[in-house]
Amino acid sequence: MTSRSWAVVVFVVLILGTAALAVLLVPWSRPPAPRADQLAALGDLPAEQVDRGRDFRAALRPGTYGSLLLGLAVAVALGLTPLGARTIEAVGRPFADHWLAQSLVGGLTIVGIANLVTVPFAAWRHDVLTRYGLSTQSWGGWAVDLLKSYAVSAVIGAVALGGFYTVTRLAPHWWWAFGAAGAAVVVVALSLVFPVVVEPVFNRFTPMPPGPLRTELMALAARDGVAVDDVLVADASRRTRAVNAYVSGFGPTRRIVVYDTLLREAPPAEVAAVVAHELGHAKARDVLIRTSLSAAGAATAVLGLYLLGGWGGLLRRAGVGDIAEPPAFALVLAVVTVVGLAATPAQAFVSRRIEARADAYALRLQSDPVAYEAVQRRLSAINLGDPDPPRWEFRYFATHPSTVQRIAAARAYARQVGG
Repeated sequence: MTSRSWAVVVFVVLILGTAALAVLLVPWSRPPAPRADQLAALGDLPAEQVDRGRDFRAALRPGTYGSLLLGLAVAVALGLTPLGARTIEAVGRPFADHWLAQSLVGGLTIVGIANLVTVPFAAWRHDVLTRYGLSTQSWGGWAVDLLKSYAVSAVIGAVALGGFYTVTRLAPHWWWAFGAAGAAVVVVALSLVFPVVVEPVFNRFTPMPPGPLRTELMALAARDGVAVDDVLVADASRRTRAVNAYVSGFGPTRRIVVYDTLLREAPPAEVAAVVAHELGHAKARDVLIRTSLSAAGAATAVLGLYLLGGWGGLLRRAGVGDIAEPPAFALVLAVVTVVGLAATPAQAFVSRRIEARADAYALRLQSDPVAYEAVQRRLSAINLGDPDPPRWEFRYFATHPSTVQRIAAARAYARQVGG
Protein backbone atom coordinates (compact mmCIF):
# COMPACT_ATOMS: atom_id res chain seq x y z
CA MET A 1 0.00 0.00 0.00
CA THR A 2 1.13 3.54 -0.72
CA SER A 3 1.47 6.24 1.91
CA ARG A 4 -1.75 7.86 0.71
CA SER A 5 -3.65 4.57 0.91
CA TRP A 6 -2.48 4.08 4.50
CA ALA A 7 -3.53 7.66 5.28
CA VAL A 8 -7.04 6.96 3.99
CA VAL A 9 -7.28 3.82 6.13
CA VAL A 10 -6.04 5.60 9.26
CA PHE A 11 -8.33 8.56 8.55
CA VAL A 12 -11.39 6.28 8.43
CA VAL A 13 -10.25 4.43 11.57
CA LEU A 14 -9.79 7.74 13.42
CA ILE A 15 -13.24 8.97 12.42
CA LEU A 16 -14.83 5.72 13.56
CA GLY A 17 -12.74 5.71 16.74
CA THR A 18 -13.66 9.29 17.59
CA ALA A 19 -17.32 8.50 16.99
CA ALA A 20 -17.03 5.42 19.23
CA LEU A 21 -15.40 7.49 21.98
CA ALA A 22 -18.20 10.02 21.75
CA VAL A 23 -20.89 7.31 21.89
CA LEU A 24 -19.27 5.64 24.91
CA LEU A 25 -18.18 8.68 26.92
CA VAL A 26 -20.77 11.39 26.25
CA PRO A 27 -24.02 11.18 28.29
CA TRP A 28 -26.46 11.30 25.38
CA SER A 29 -29.51 10.27 27.44
CA ARG A 30 -29.92 13.58 29.28
CA PRO A 31 -32.55 15.59 27.42
CA PRO A 32 -33.51 18.97 28.89
CA ALA A 33 -36.58 19.41 31.09
CA PRO A 34 -39.93 19.72 29.28
CA ARG A 35 -40.48 23.06 27.58
CA ALA A 36 -43.53 23.78 29.74
CA ASP A 37 -41.38 23.53 32.88
CA GLN A 38 -38.81 25.86 31.32
CA LEU A 39 -41.47 28.45 30.50
CA ALA A 40 -42.79 28.21 34.05
CA ALA A 41 -39.28 28.86 35.36
CA LEU A 42 -38.91 31.81 33.00
CA GLY A 43 -42.17 33.28 34.26
CA ASP A 44 -40.89 33.15 37.84
CA LEU A 45 -37.82 35.26 37.08
CA PRO A 46 -38.04 39.04 37.61
CA ALA A 47 -39.03 40.68 34.32
CA GLU A 48 -36.42 43.43 34.71
CA GLN A 49 -33.68 40.81 35.14
CA VAL A 50 -34.76 38.99 31.99
CA ASP A 51 -35.00 42.24 30.00
CA ARG A 52 -31.59 43.47 31.15
CA GLY A 53 -29.92 40.16 30.28
CA ARG A 54 -31.49 40.17 26.83
CA ASP A 55 -30.56 43.80 26.23
CA PHE A 56 -26.96 43.01 27.19
CA ARG A 57 -26.76 40.01 24.88
CA ALA A 58 -28.30 42.03 22.05
CA ALA A 59 -25.67 44.74 22.57
CA LEU A 60 -22.91 42.12 22.28
CA ARG A 61 -24.18 40.49 19.09
CA PRO A 62 -22.92 43.00 16.51
CA GLY A 63 -19.37 42.72 17.84
CA THR A 64 -19.55 38.96 18.29
CA TYR A 65 -20.87 38.17 14.84
CA GLY A 66 -18.91 40.95 13.19
CA SER A 67 -15.70 39.47 14.58
CA LEU A 68 -16.73 35.97 13.52
CA LEU A 69 -17.58 36.97 9.96
CA LEU A 70 -14.58 39.24 9.47
CA GLY A 71 -12.22 36.61 10.84
CA LEU A 72 -13.71 34.05 8.46
CA ALA A 73 -13.49 36.45 5.50
CA VAL A 74 -9.83 37.28 6.20
CA ALA A 75 -8.89 33.62 6.65
CA VAL A 76 -10.58 32.71 3.36
CA ALA A 77 -9.06 35.70 1.54
CA LEU A 78 -5.57 34.76 2.70
CA GLY A 79 -5.94 31.01 2.27
CA LEU A 80 -7.98 30.60 -0.89
CA THR A 81 -6.01 33.12 -2.93
CA PRO A 82 -2.24 33.46 -3.49
CA LEU A 83 -2.22 36.44 -1.08
CA GLY A 84 -1.45 34.35 1.98
CA ALA A 85 1.34 32.36 0.34
CA ARG A 86 2.92 35.54 -1.07
CA THR A 87 2.78 37.17 2.37
CA ILE A 88 4.59 34.23 3.95
CA GLU A 89 7.21 34.24 1.20
CA ALA A 90 7.69 38.01 1.58
CA VAL A 91 8.33 37.90 5.33
CA GLY A 92 10.70 34.97 4.86
CA ARG A 93 12.74 36.73 2.17
CA PRO A 94 14.97 38.69 4.63
CA PHE A 95 15.93 35.29 6.09
CA ALA A 96 17.11 33.93 2.73
CA ASP A 97 13.75 32.19 2.24
CA HIS A 98 14.71 29.63 4.86
CA TRP A 99 11.89 27.16 5.46
CA LEU A 100 12.03 27.64 9.25
CA ALA A 101 11.70 31.42 8.90
CA GLN A 102 8.74 30.97 6.59
CA SER A 103 7.24 28.51 9.05
CA LEU A 104 7.63 30.63 12.18
CA VAL A 105 7.70 34.25 11.03
CA GLY A 106 5.37 33.68 8.09
CA GLY A 107 2.91 31.52 9.99
CA LEU A 108 2.75 33.89 12.97
CA THR A 109 2.32 36.82 10.58
CA ILE A 110 -0.76 35.19 9.06
CA VAL A 111 -2.19 34.46 12.51
CA GLY A 112 -1.33 38.01 13.60
CA ILE A 113 -3.21 39.52 10.66
CA ALA A 114 -6.25 37.39 11.43
CA ASN A 115 -6.14 38.52 15.07
CA LEU A 116 -5.49 42.19 14.42
CA VAL A 117 -8.47 42.71 12.13
CA THR A 118 -10.80 41.60 14.93
CA VAL A 119 -9.30 43.88 17.63
CA PRO A 120 -11.93 46.61 17.03
CA PHE A 121 -14.65 44.07 17.76
CA ALA A 122 -12.86 42.96 20.93
CA ALA A 123 -12.77 46.63 21.97
CA TRP A 124 -16.49 46.86 21.18
CA ARG A 125 -17.11 43.92 23.53
CA HIS A 126 -15.09 45.52 26.33
CA ASP A 127 -17.00 48.77 25.90
CA VAL A 128 -20.33 46.93 26.21
CA LEU A 129 -19.12 45.03 29.29
CA THR A 130 -18.03 48.32 30.87
CA ARG A 131 -21.28 50.14 30.06
CA TYR A 132 -23.33 47.35 31.63
CA GLY A 133 -21.10 47.28 34.71
CA LEU A 134 -19.84 43.73 34.21
CA SER A 135 -16.19 44.64 33.54
CA THR A 136 -14.02 46.11 36.29
CA GLN A 137 -11.01 46.58 34.00
CA SER A 138 -9.61 49.83 32.70
CA TRP A 139 -8.72 50.08 29.02
CA GLY A 140 -5.08 49.72 30.03
CA GLY A 141 -5.74 46.49 31.91
CA TRP A 142 -7.80 45.20 29.00
CA ALA A 143 -4.96 45.96 26.57
CA VAL A 144 -2.42 44.20 28.80
CA ASP A 145 -4.58 41.07 28.97
CA LEU A 146 -5.04 41.17 25.20
CA LEU A 147 -1.28 41.35 24.69
CA LYS A 148 -0.78 38.51 27.16
CA SER A 149 -3.22 36.32 25.24
CA TYR A 150 -1.42 37.10 21.98
CA ALA A 151 1.95 36.31 23.57
CA VAL A 152 0.73 32.96 24.93
CA SER A 153 -0.81 32.10 21.56
CA ALA A 154 2.42 33.07 19.78
CA VAL A 155 4.51 30.75 21.98
CA ILE A 156 2.12 27.83 21.48
CA GLY A 157 1.83 28.63 17.78
CA ALA A 158 5.60 28.81 17.30
CA VAL A 159 6.06 25.39 18.89
CA ALA A 160 3.26 23.90 16.78
CA LEU A 161 4.44 25.50 13.53
CA GLY A 162 8.08 24.62 14.07
CA GLY A 163 7.25 21.04 14.97
CA PHE A 164 4.80 20.53 12.12
CA TYR A 165 7.04 21.85 9.35
CA THR A 166 10.07 20.05 10.74
CA VAL A 167 8.14 16.80 10.46
CA THR A 168 6.93 17.57 6.93
CA ARG A 169 10.52 18.29 5.90
CA LEU A 170 12.07 15.20 7.50
CA ALA A 171 9.30 12.80 6.46
CA PRO A 172 7.79 14.21 3.24
CA HIS A 173 5.75 11.07 2.47
CA TRP A 174 4.76 10.01 5.99
CA TRP A 175 4.44 13.34 7.79
CA TRP A 176 0.72 12.74 8.24
CA ALA A 177 1.45 9.84 10.62
CA PHE A 178 3.96 11.75 12.77
CA GLY A 179 1.87 14.92 12.55
CA ALA A 180 -1.31 13.20 13.71
CA ALA A 181 0.47 11.59 16.66
CA GLY A 182 2.16 14.89 17.51
CA ALA A 183 -1.12 16.83 17.38
CA ALA A 184 -2.74 14.40 19.80
CA VAL A 185 0.24 14.61 22.17
CA VAL A 186 0.18 18.42 22.08
CA VAL A 187 -3.51 18.51 22.99
CA VAL A 188 -2.94 16.22 25.98
CA ALA A 189 0.16 18.16 27.06
CA LEU A 190 -1.67 21.48 26.89
CA SER A 191 -4.48 20.10 29.03
CA LEU A 192 -1.91 19.06 31.63
CA VAL A 193 0.20 22.22 31.71
CA PHE A 194 -2.46 24.86 31.02
CA PRO A 195 -3.68 25.08 34.65
CA VAL A 196 -0.19 25.51 36.11
CA VAL A 197 1.55 27.46 33.34
CA VAL A 198 -1.00 29.50 31.36
CA GLU A 199 -3.81 30.25 33.83
CA PRO A 200 -1.46 32.01 36.32
CA VAL A 201 -0.53 34.45 33.53
CA PHE A 202 -4.02 35.93 33.78
CA ASN A 203 -5.07 35.31 37.39
CA ARG A 204 -3.58 34.82 40.83
CA PHE A 205 -4.70 31.64 42.58
CA THR A 206 -4.66 31.13 46.34
CA PRO A 207 -5.93 28.20 48.43
CA MET A 208 -9.33 28.80 49.95
CA PRO A 209 -8.65 29.74 53.58
CA PRO A 210 -9.63 27.32 56.36
CA GLY A 211 -13.17 27.77 57.61
CA PRO A 212 -16.66 26.26 57.55
CA LEU A 213 -17.07 26.72 53.77
CA ARG A 214 -13.78 25.05 52.89
CA THR A 215 -14.57 22.22 55.30
CA GLU A 216 -17.99 21.75 53.68
CA LEU A 217 -16.54 21.74 50.17
CA MET A 218 -13.86 19.19 51.02
CA ALA A 219 -16.51 17.06 52.76
CA LEU A 220 -18.61 17.16 49.58
CA ALA A 221 -15.64 15.83 47.63
CA ALA A 222 -14.88 13.14 50.19
CA ARG A 223 -18.54 12.07 50.39
CA ASP A 224 -18.46 10.62 46.88
CA GLY A 225 -14.80 9.74 46.64
CA VAL A 226 -13.65 12.59 44.40
CA ALA A 227 -9.91 13.13 44.85
CA VAL A 228 -9.34 16.86 45.41
CA ASP A 229 -6.20 18.15 47.11
CA ASP A 230 -7.44 21.71 47.40
CA VAL A 231 -9.91 24.31 46.22
CA LEU A 232 -8.36 27.48 44.79
CA VAL A 233 -9.71 31.02 44.67
CA ALA A 234 -9.04 33.16 41.57
CA ASP A 235 -8.78 36.94 41.83
CA ALA A 236 -11.34 37.42 39.05
CA SER A 237 -12.67 40.63 40.63
CA ARG A 238 -9.78 42.62 39.20
CA ARG A 239 -11.27 41.95 35.77
CA THR A 240 -14.99 41.30 36.14
CA ARG A 241 -18.05 41.22 38.37
CA ALA A 242 -19.09 37.90 36.82
CA VAL A 243 -19.35 34.90 39.13
CA ASN A 244 -18.11 31.47 38.14
CA ALA A 245 -16.17 28.35 39.07
CA TYR A 246 -14.55 25.66 36.95
CA VAL A 247 -12.42 22.52 36.95
CA SER A 248 -9.36 22.18 34.71
CA GLY A 249 -6.50 19.77 34.17
CA PHE A 250 -6.50 16.11 35.13
CA GLY A 251 -4.30 13.78 37.12
CA PRO A 252 -1.70 15.81 39.05
CA THR A 253 -2.88 19.15 37.64
CA ARG A 254 -6.62 18.80 38.32
CA ARG A 255 -7.95 21.72 40.28
CA ILE A 256 -11.26 23.26 41.24
CA VAL A 257 -11.21 27.04 40.98
CA VAL A 258 -13.77 29.40 42.48
CA TYR A 259 -13.96 33.08 41.52
CA ASP A 260 -13.56 35.46 44.44
CA THR A 261 -16.63 37.24 43.09
CA LEU A 262 -18.72 34.12 43.72
CA LEU A 263 -17.53 33.97 47.33
CA ARG A 264 -18.47 37.63 47.76
CA GLU A 265 -21.87 37.51 46.05
CA ALA A 266 -23.31 34.12 47.04
CA PRO A 267 -24.10 32.52 50.42
CA PRO A 268 -22.21 29.34 51.37
CA ALA A 269 -25.01 26.96 50.30
CA GLU A 270 -24.98 28.41 46.78
CA VAL A 271 -21.19 28.31 46.57
CA ALA A 272 -21.39 24.65 47.59
CA ALA A 273 -23.94 24.05 44.82
CA VAL A 274 -21.56 25.45 42.20
CA VAL A 275 -18.61 23.47 43.55
CA ALA A 276 -20.77 20.32 43.64
CA HIS A 277 -21.29 20.83 39.90
CA GLU A 278 -17.53 21.08 39.39
CA LEU A 279 -17.01 17.96 41.49
CA GLY A 280 -19.39 16.27 39.08
CA HIS A 281 -16.95 17.04 36.28
CA ALA A 282 -14.09 15.61 38.34
CA LYS A 283 -16.07 12.49 39.26
CA ALA A 284 -16.98 11.78 35.64
CA ARG A 285 -13.45 12.65 34.42
CA ASP A 286 -14.95 15.17 32.03
CA VAL A 287 -11.69 17.03 31.43
CA LEU A 288 -10.09 13.73 30.40
CA ILE A 289 -13.08 12.93 28.17
CA ARG A 290 -12.92 16.31 26.46
CA THR A 291 -9.15 16.03 26.09
CA SER A 292 -9.44 12.55 24.57
CA LEU A 293 -12.05 13.70 22.07
CA SER A 294 -10.00 16.80 21.23
CA ALA A 295 -6.83 14.74 20.77
CA ALA A 296 -8.62 12.32 18.45
CA GLY A 297 -10.12 15.26 16.58
CA ALA A 298 -6.72 16.94 16.18
CA ALA A 299 -5.17 13.76 14.79
CA THR A 300 -8.10 13.36 12.39
CA ALA A 301 -7.68 16.98 11.26
CA VAL A 302 -4.02 16.37 10.35
CA LEU A 303 -5.02 13.37 8.26
CA GLY A 304 -7.76 15.42 6.62
CA LEU A 305 -5.26 18.14 5.69
CA TYR A 306 -2.93 15.57 4.16
CA LEU A 307 -5.72 14.10 2.04
CA LEU A 308 -6.97 17.55 1.10
CA GLY A 309 -3.47 18.27 -0.16
CA GLY A 310 -4.18 15.98 -3.10
CA TRP A 311 -6.81 18.39 -4.41
CA GLY A 312 -4.88 20.15 -7.14
CA GLY A 313 -7.52 22.79 -7.84
CA LEU A 314 -7.48 23.96 -4.22
CA LEU A 315 -3.68 24.19 -4.20
CA ARG A 316 -3.67 26.18 -7.44
CA ARG A 317 -6.26 28.57 -6.02
CA ALA A 318 -4.01 29.14 -3.00
CA GLY A 319 -0.93 29.55 -5.21
CA VAL A 320 1.03 26.68 -3.65
CA GLY A 321 2.32 23.37 -4.92
CA ASP A 322 2.11 21.28 -1.74
CA ILE A 323 0.05 21.68 1.41
CA ALA A 324 3.09 20.59 3.43
CA GLU A 325 5.07 23.67 2.32
CA PRO A 326 5.29 26.63 4.74
CA PRO A 327 3.66 29.07 2.24
CA ALA A 328 0.56 26.85 2.34
CA PHE A 329 -0.07 27.66 6.01
CA ALA A 330 -2.62 30.33 5.06
CA LEU A 331 -4.59 27.63 3.24
CA VAL A 332 -4.33 25.37 6.30
CA LEU A 333 -5.64 28.17 8.53
CA ALA A 334 -8.55 28.83 6.16
CA VAL A 335 -9.55 25.17 6.14
CA VAL A 336 -9.28 24.90 9.93
CA THR A 337 -11.38 28.06 10.37
CA VAL A 338 -14.16 26.86 8.06
CA VAL A 339 -14.23 23.34 9.53
CA GLY A 340 -14.14 24.76 13.07
CA LEU A 341 -17.19 26.93 12.42
CA ALA A 342 -19.03 24.01 10.85
CA ALA A 343 -18.22 21.78 13.83
CA THR A 344 -19.22 24.34 16.48
CA PRO A 345 -22.87 23.15 16.88
CA ALA A 346 -21.75 19.53 17.43
CA GLN A 347 -19.12 20.58 19.97
CA ALA A 348 -21.64 22.77 21.78
CA PHE A 349 -24.18 19.93 21.86
CA VAL A 350 -21.66 17.54 23.40
CA SER A 351 -20.65 20.17 25.96
CA ARG A 352 -24.28 20.77 26.98
CA ARG A 353 -24.78 17.07 27.57
CA ILE A 354 -21.67 16.89 29.75
CA GLU A 355 -22.72 19.98 31.72
CA ALA A 356 -26.21 18.56 32.24
CA ARG A 357 -24.68 15.42 33.75
CA ALA A 358 -22.64 17.57 36.14
CA ASP A 359 -25.86 19.41 37.11
CA ALA A 360 -27.57 16.11 37.91
CA TYR A 361 -24.56 14.98 39.92
CA ALA A 362 -24.55 18.22 41.93
CA LEU A 363 -28.23 17.85 42.80
CA ARG A 364 -27.67 14.29 44.05
CA LEU A 365 -24.47 15.12 45.93
CA GLN A 366 -25.66 18.24 47.74
CA SER A 367 -29.35 17.25 47.94
CA ASP A 368 -30.35 20.90 48.04
CA PRO A 369 -32.34 21.76 44.91
CA VAL A 370 -33.46 25.05 46.46
CA ALA A 371 -29.84 26.23 46.71
CA TYR A 372 -29.13 24.99 43.19
CA GLU A 373 -32.08 26.91 41.75
CA ALA A 374 -31.09 29.99 43.74
CA VAL A 375 -27.53 29.99 42.45
CA GLN A 376 -28.72 29.60 38.86
CA ARG A 377 -30.89 32.67 39.34
CA ARG A 378 -27.92 34.52 40.81
CA LEU A 379 -25.53 33.48 38.05
CA SER A 380 -27.96 34.68 35.40
CA ALA A 381 -28.64 37.97 37.17
CA ILE A 382 -25.02 38.92 37.90
CA ASN A 383 -23.56 37.59 34.65
CA LEU A 384 -26.35 39.27 32.65
CA GLY A 385 -27.30 36.07 30.90
CA ASP A 386 -30.35 35.56 28.74
CA PRO A 387 -32.15 32.85 30.75
CA ASP A 388 -33.91 31.56 27.62
CA PRO A 389 -31.83 32.54 24.56
CA PRO A 390 -33.03 32.32 20.95
CA ARG A 391 -33.20 28.68 19.90
CA TRP A 392 -30.91 29.01 16.84
CA GLU A 393 -28.25 30.81 18.85
CA PHE A 394 -28.51 28.39 21.73
CA ARG A 395 -28.13 25.35 19.51
CA TYR A 396 -25.17 26.78 17.63
CA PHE A 397 -23.10 28.30 20.42
CA ALA A 398 -24.33 27.37 23.91
CA THR A 399 -21.93 25.14 25.85
CA HIS A 400 -24.18 24.92 28.95
CA PRO A 401 -27.88 24.31 29.51
CA SER A 402 -29.87 27.53 29.70
CA THR A 403 -30.86 29.03 33.04
CA VAL A 404 -34.49 27.96 32.63
CA GLN A 405 -33.40 24.40 31.75
CA ARG A 406 -31.28 24.21 34.89
CA ILE A 407 -34.00 25.66 37.13
CA ALA A 408 -36.53 23.24 35.65
CA ALA A 409 -34.12 20.34 36.25
CA ALA A 410 -33.66 21.39 39.90
CA ARG A 411 -37.44 21.51 40.38
CA ALA A 412 -37.84 18.10 38.73
CA TYR A 413 -35.26 16.68 41.15
CA ALA A 414 -37.12 18.26 44.11
CA ARG A 415 -40.35 16.58 42.99
CA GLN A 416 -38.54 13.29 42.53
CA VAL A 417 -37.18 13.24 46.09
CA GLY A 418 -40.35 14.74 47.57
CA GLY A 419 -38.82 18.13 48.38
